[in-house]
Amino acid sequence: MSSTPATATPVTARPAITTDPGYQAFWILRAGFTVAPVLFGLDKFANLLVDWPGYLAPWINDVVPGSAQDAMYAVGVIEIIAGLIVAVAPRFGGWLVAGWLAGIIVNLLTIPDHYDIALRDFGLLLGAVALARLAKRYHGTKQH
Repeated sequence: MSSTPATATPVTARPAITTDPGYQAFWILRAGFTVAPVLFGLDKFANLLVDWPGYLAPWINDVVPGSAQDAMYAVGVIEIIAGLIVAVAPRFGGWLVAGWLAGIIVNLLTIPDHYDIALRDFGLLLGAVALARLAKRYHGTKQH
């Protein structure tokens, strides 16, 4: 009695984006910390979402040259650049955004009645740190 070997069906690996929760988290954070800073940065020029100069602490407004709106233009440029850096270099960009958020938190803690926003931004800071840490593992390596 002879038996013929069964033909093995090739198994195709599923991409990590569909199977690895860590990789999925990395991409969610990377997309969010790319899009949000760019959109918020652009809005510093239009003030459609909020009157951004109202979120600048008076002591900072006294230190920076020009008006609070002029400062918001500079902030907008920095936020757009930070978002683009997250897109191309998330390991560095995550730390950059976390540092920027730390500065925003200090600013907000010195404005009465803005503590809730400072707390929200602390949560965002933690997300940016998580992105930087996940990028150390997932960015620059081909995931299968």
